[in-house]
Amino acid sequence: MLASASAPIAAAESSAEVGIQDNPIATSEESVAAGRTIYGRFCRSCHGQRADGRGMAAPPGSRPANLIDAEWDYGSSDAEIFKVIKEGIAPKYDMDAWEGRVSDDDMWNVINYLRDLAAN
Repeated sequence: MLASASAPIAAAESSAEVGIQDNPIATSEESVAAGRTIYGRFCRSCHGQRADGRGMAAPPGSRPANLIDAEWDYGSSDAEIFKVIKEGIAPKYDMDAWEGRVSDDDMWNVINYLRDLAAN
């Protein structure tokens, strides 16, 4: 669900600047399982089965982000990642906004899933 550009750009604003709270959903087996389901439905086609950016359905010329490495192009806090999922990355980075298509709770669950996946 997160996109990456070929050229690095400045990281997203800090959590306080984006006006988004910390993740309100505690990491739990249930949250990670829910996030895995949502990721599989909406994110896997571009970001890949293991969230490594190797999805087969990414738009031509795009380079989806590796979501399990230590380097994040658009901020690394849960709040910054939430903002990217919700608002997308426009216009040329091919990351659609998911607001209105995925609930906020599901976005937070996806973040919990990605954190769990990266740790394993």
